[in-house]
Amino acid sequence: MANHGHDSSSSYPYNNFYGYPPPPNYAYPPPPPPPQLHPYPYPYPPPHTSEPSEYYPYPPPPPPSNYGHPPYPYSHPVSHSSPLPTLQHHSSFHYPPSETSSPSPARANSFSGSHHREDSSGSLGIGSSPNHELSPSYPPVYPHLDNLLSNMHLSENYPSAPASPPAPARPLYPNLSPSNSFSYEASYPGHVDSSAVSSDALSPSINGNEHSQSLQIVPFPTSKGSLKVLLLHGNLDIWVYEAKNLPNMDMFHKTLGDLFGKLPGNMSNKIEGHMNRKITSDPYVSISVSSAVIGRTYVISNDENPVWRQHFYVPVAHYGAEVHFVVKDSDILGAQLIGVVAIPVEQIYSGAKVEGTYPIVNASGKPCKAGATLSISVQYTPIDKLQTYHQGIEAGPDYHGVPGTYFPLRRGGTVTLYQDAHCFDGCLPNIKLDRGMYYVHGKCWRDIFDAIGQARRLIYITGWSVWHKVRLVRDCGQALECSLGELLKSKSQEGVRVLLLVWDDPTSRNIWGYKTDGIMATHDEETRRFFKNSSVQVLLTPRIAGKRHSWLKQKEVGTIYTHHQKTVIVDSDAGDNRRKLVAFVGGLDLCDGRYDNPQHSLFRTLQSIHKDDYHNPTFAGNTAGCPREPWHDLHSKIDGPAAYDVLANFQDRWLKASKPSGIKKLKMSYDDSLLRIERIPDIIGISDAPCLNENDPESWHVQVFRSIDSNSVKGFPKDPREATAKNLVCGKNVLIDMSIHTAYVQAIRAAQHFIYIENQYFIGSSYNWSSHKEIGANNLIPMEIALKIANKIRAHERFAVYIVIPMWPEGNPTGAATQRILFWQNKTMQMMYETIYKALVEVGLEEAFVPQDYLNFFCLGNREAVNGGEPIVSGSPNATNTPPAQSRKNRRFMIYVHSKGMVVDDEYVIVGSANINQRSMEGTRDTEIAMGAYQPHHTWSRRLSNPRGQIYGYRMSLWAEHMGAIEDCFTHPESLECVRRVKSLGEINWNQYSADEVREMRGHLLKYPVEVDRKGKVRSIPGCETFPDVGGNIVGSFLAIQENLTI
Repeated sequence: MANHGHDSSSSYPYNNFYGYPPPPNYAYPPPPPPPQLHPYPYPYPPPHTSEPSEYYPYPPPPPPSNYGHPPYPYSHPVSHSSPLPTLQHHSSFHYPPSETSSPSPARANSFSGSHHREDSSGSLGIGSSPNHELSPSYPPVYPHLDNLLSNMHLSENYPSAPASPPAPARPLYPNLSPSNSFSYEASYPGHVDSSAVSSDALSPSINGNEHSQSLQIVPFPTSKGSLKVLLLHGNLDIWVYEAKNLPNMDMFHKTLGDLFGKLPGNMSNKIEGHMNRKITSDPYVSISVSSAVIGRTYVISNDENPVWRQHFYVPVAHYGAEVHFVVKDSDILGAQLIGVVAIPVEQIYSGAKVEGTYPIVNASGKPCKAGATLSISVQYTPIDKLQTYHQGIEAGPDYHGVPGTYFPLRRGGTVTLYQDAHCFDGCLPNIKLDRGMYYVHGKCWRDIFDAIGQARRLIYITGWSVWHKVRLVRDCGQALECSLGELLKSKSQEGVRVLLLVWDDPTSRNIWGYKTDGIMATHDEETRRFFKNSSVQVLLTPRIAGKRHSWLKQKEVGTIYTHHQKTVIVDSDAGDNRRKLVAFVGGLDLCDGRYDNPQHSLFRTLQSIHKDDYHNPTFAGNTAGCPREPWHDLHSKIDGPAAYDVLANFQDRWLKASKPSGIKKLKMSYDDSLLRIERIPDIIGISDAPCLNENDPESWHVQVFRSIDSNSVKGFPKDPREATAKNLVCGKNVLIDMSIHTAYVQAIRAAQHFIYIENQYFIGSSYNWSSHKEIGANNLIPMEIALKIANKIRAHERFAVYIVIPMWPEGNPTGAATQRILFWQNKTMQMMYETIYKALVEVGLEEAFVPQDYLNFFCLGNREAVNGGEPIVSGSPNATNTPPAQSRKNRRFMIYVHSKGMVVDDEYVIVGSANINQRSMEGTRDTEIAMGAYQPHHTWSRRLSNPRGQIYGYRMSLWAEHMGAIEDCFTHPESLECVRRVKSLGEINWNQYSADEVREMRGHLLKYPVEVDRKGKVRSIPGCETFPDVGGNIVGSFLAIQENLTI
């Protein structure tokens, strides 16, 4: 599928935006006409037996719109004004009724447009009715969360699996369990214990739990028998065609209309507009497996016979008995359940297409209205039939990068990979690469300092936090140790356009001289004040939910979620008196607490490079003499065409944030602040950006990914059908780019040997947890990793996964939010290890191997012996039993892992700002950016052996930092020898870290302090249930707090 960016109306200044050859045209037939209704009460027609002739990892491109004859054999005409949707997951845009489907007149003006379904607010203490339709916002995986912002009443015992509809009288596929069918030998109950579900959940009335859009619990039985639960791991190709004879659910509006109709004519018309027109349902369809929403159609307003013809091609990694198509009516107060169509997984498991027109049943098991039907088709392609995942990264010219994303793969650039803010000379060993080269350990902040200093036209910076006082260079004398603020002011005085786009922390304010620093201490107001009377422009941008959302949702989004991207874009020398663009992307904000090097000192640098930069939010009050919190992070520099995509992201975010609203309309707009690159002759455009030759072994192919929605960027189309062509997903009044999640899933599925992850969080795939399935952390990443390992075990092939996370989330480890995060993290680990153990049992290897022979979690920590040259610090804490005093006495502390990166097979790397949790992957929560890259000359497919390019050097450099040395087995990380050696080093280091004796640590990699038994059960280590010195349960605890914050 072609990757898409901006249309011609976009703010992006280049006409030839991509300059990228389209993928080959696939012969993809148009959708068949809606199948005929199968007589009720047997809602499952015999599935079509035709096997797919060719398997696509992603849907082929839509057919062109200029047909000489109708493209679809429908009985009604089809408009071709926009491309046929091919990757639509869930739209909640309200469409007018179809011209071809007996529409009802549009709803009265006062109830259309901005008055859509209201969102419940959870963080503000507003209760929500549990309609649990959580919509994940993952690119090709889940639909966007309709209601990110309402409380989940986790104390209510919701069923862990939805009910299922009437099973056929006899099995349609009596032999559905080949040796690798991955099925559970468990029955799927055909009823739900009503005592386990709240009365609200059972009521098919208005319930608008917007937080739960990625979860869809069907509140009534859909099956009278038991169905087999099978694993769907692969892709689902789904069409939702149309519905017929839906009931009118908008009686509230009819009553209100009758009331207004009694008013004098003129007044009634002013209030209700066209109240003489009929008001009826605003239907949409939510698609779910195992209660996790995987797709969602857009909303069609006032139509009892809606026609969607909407296509979904989504990755799945779910155990389930049925695929549910839940038909709902979007309303001002939420959503009303109309009815359900359920397709047994057994029917689609063979790969045959199942299609038909089905009755939409309600709680009684009967049609919700006489003749109410839904026309759909479903086809499943298992992972082993998706050939694109079998060879790793393909280096040939036909490889077009990660499909289904907003930005395309850019060829011929260069990439520099960084670990930590600084690597001083000699701090890490030399690492030999191919062709006699050695890996160069980059100096991130020094390179950013130099790039800013050498800029002549523009310096654009985005950040969660940007602090003007931070010093980027600290080891080269006073001449280079100026602050970031001084450097940027100096450049702006030279005529360079300097723009800062910084998250506006709602808790930090400066109103009439009253100043608050903010809970997150981002220094946003402080930085704004510093640049106030300079030519540096600072735009503080809050995270907003958009005008069409409820006031409560707007407040909650603005309070809980953030702008989390971290980028620096500058012009640089391109030779011949011309300039090009270079972009830095990763996890490092330009603020306090981030400067560190691979030594990660605790005490020894407090009077030197960290003298004015002490950071340790674990401690409150007097911190004199306490250890700093060391900071480990990953970052990158992009030089080449992909840097222009990072620029496009900045421009579109700036234009959105600077658009005046309210009283600000009286002030000057920021729109003129952006330079029009195409009008500056010496700056090279994207089509002319310098590229390395394809034959250059050091060339890179780079792709930019994001998690972001149309409330944070300008240029996304308003029509969901147009958005589909740009690989955007539709949610409630927003369009969403969720390509970071798409990139992770693609890379994991393509992995052949090993995966190495460093991330600040690791939470996901809650739909497969043993409990608390309903919290909505439904990103696929943990489940995809577990299934990758399971598949390799079944194939009797080696595979290994190493995951490095913080010892605890930053802050007080005993706090409620931190404990909840640790609890979700533990649930994620437990699910993964149990999946691996089941695979070992399936092939009879449970005695030969244990789950930790394939998957291991680590954290980082340091311990420093007393140095005789250390100054004596006065005023240190006196109490001996407090965390600050204990940490000072035992001279140890965790190294905070703030990284957001993944290395696959030493051939592919992802680095960015996105954590592995729902906040970062959702697309409607925190805004994120990342880059994925590889060197085509250093892949398994090109070399047919272990790659030895820059990505290999990067991973080995990180391991040298964490383990204090390089060993021969590290060159084969998938090997059992390497897995057990790294695990052993981690255990040795943890024992040294947790011991009473203070000894200098050579390596920092610690085995994460939980015990995993042979059956994959995860529990606390006996005698080590809490974190040393600081306390807090290592496996977390279940405390009832707002879920949007912690997942």
